[in-house]
Amino acid sequence: MCDRALGHSVVVLGAAGWGALSAATLMVGAILAYAFKPSPRLTAIVMAIGSGLLIGSVSYDLVADAQISLQLPLLAASLFAGAAVFVLGTRLLEKRGAKNRKGLQPKTEAETNGNPLAIVLGSVLDGVPESFVLGLSVLNGGVSATLLAGIALSNLPEGMAASAGLRTRKWSLLKVLLMFAVVVATSAIAASLGYGLLTGDDGTLAGVVQTFAAGALLAMIADTMIPESYQVEREWTGGLVVAGFALSLLIAAALG
Repeated sequence: MCDRALGHSVVVLGAAGWGALSAATLMVGAILAYAFKPSPRLTAIVMAIGSGLLIGSVSYDLVADAQISLQLPLLAASLFAGAAVFVLGTRLLEKRGAKNRKGLQPKTEAETNGNPLAIVLGSVLDGVPESFVLGLSVLNGGVSATLLAGIALSNLPEGMAASAGLRTRKWSLLKVLLMFAVVVATSAIAASLGYGLLTGDDGTLAGVVQTFAAGALLAMIADTMIPESYQVEREWTGGLVVAGFALSLLIAAALG
């Protein structure tokens, strides 16, 4: 009994570690923004490829798995619910200063500066469903490499864009890193909950969670990542997104 409990605790901690790792690229993005000031084009390329990776993960890691245990009407309802929560939450946070947390080219002083608390909450809104599903993928036999890569790549330009605005407000790098550390800790907790709360589930609740998160991720991609990338890359954006999608298939095939 003790060995089983210990084993469960170790796996929960492992799931938390994957969640923290996926969000840690926010901090990497902050460091890059302060040290090298990456061009909007580079961050747009990363964002577009990350979008394709996430679309692949949503299609084959989340929705396809959920179809095994959910009837189509419930699956569709869960997808829509996840998207609705993300969209409504984003609109609320935009009014409080998180409008450009993934933006590559701020247009106004307000967008450049942003609201630090709203940026944190916006990053949490993006990261919680992602990390929760990462923890769930551990429950299903091992962390999804394509989902992990897609989340990490989507967080990298977010960290760059948000940090660039905070740099103009004379924030120190340490202060920015501490701000994103809150997001990393929240992501770790979400991933551990994704594993811990659904252990022993017959697949129904896990399927609902997967499709809810899938809806939130698709809304995030359509609402923020692809439009922001398109503003910089224009006609190249579609090809980069498809390249990311193809990469997700190659990763899944290599690990499958």
